[in-house]
Amino acid sequence: MKFELQPLGPFDLLHQNKFFGGWLTLDPSATTIVMAFPVEGWRESVVVTLKQNSSGRIQGEVYGTAEVAAQAREQALACLSLDVDGTDWPAVGQHDSFIGTLQNQYKYLRPVLFHSPYEAAAGFIIGHRISIKQRQTFMQHMAQDLGEKIIVDGQTFHAFPKPQVLTTLGEYRGLNLQKVARLQALAHAALEGWLDRAHLRSLRIEDALQKLLTLPGVGPFFAQGILHRGAGIVDDITSDDLTQTAVQKAYQLDHLPSHAEVNQIAEVWRPYRMWVNVLLHIWLRQNIGLPQARQRVATPR
Repeated sequence: MKFELQPLGPFDLLHQNKFFGGWLTLDPSATTIVMAFPVEGWRESVVVTLKQNSSGRIQGEVYGTAEVAAQAREQALACLSLDVDGTDWPAVGQHDSFIGTLQNQYKYLRPVLFHSPYEAAAGFIIGHRISIKQRQTFMQHMAQDLGEKIIVDGQTFHAFPKPQVLTTLGEYRGLNLQKVARLQALAHAALEGWLDRAHLRSLRIEDALQKLLTLPGVGPFFAQGILHRGAGIVDDITSDDLTQTAVQKAYQLDHLPSHAEVNQIAEVWRPYRMWVNVLLHIWLRQNIGLPQARQRVATPR
């Protein structure tokens, strides 16, 4: 299935891939990105290719059966936050000059999500106590060993294993038995349907987090990660040290702000508070230890 759409609001696909995706590319010029993933509902895995033409339109193609093509399209667009209307995203920078500077610096970057909350949960469990790069490599190896293979233009791509596979996972090199058991538990949760993106988005944030905390090995930090980077909550702020540190440095506060203080500052970021949250995290990681000289200027909205 081929599809095409005009992003609502500013969007630069290759810039997104540079900062977040790390996806494989289909063509030698590296302008067509490739996503391979199991489609929620877990009947099959697909490949979705995406590129952006000179007029800014996104052109995509789904390689899978007709039964899951539309759902796969929506899942791929959600990964890029293209399922969200970003028309008013630049207006946030008009109300907060520091955020406006970051928006321009990072070309109005939007969060990139995991392919699903299921993959997000697996990623957090696998990645516990190892680096992000090690986690990504490990998940790629699992995809090659246990996932479905999809051939596109003579190239073979591997999707992360469907939950049906992880429920029967007895052992896997590099994973201790505790992580294996936790992967089995989240796979069962996925098959029960409550780890689906649409379901988690339909819940109150507090209720979704409480539900995620029932997964073995998932504490408050992982629960927030699964919800915000898996389900893709747009208008919320995570409660973590990194966000507090970013706000302190960005706005030159003489103390580490409480979560309540961060929320107060973030009022002018609505309805894209998580997009700003992610933007601040990127900025902090790139500039940590460097002096921050910009002063926050905000106007009521």
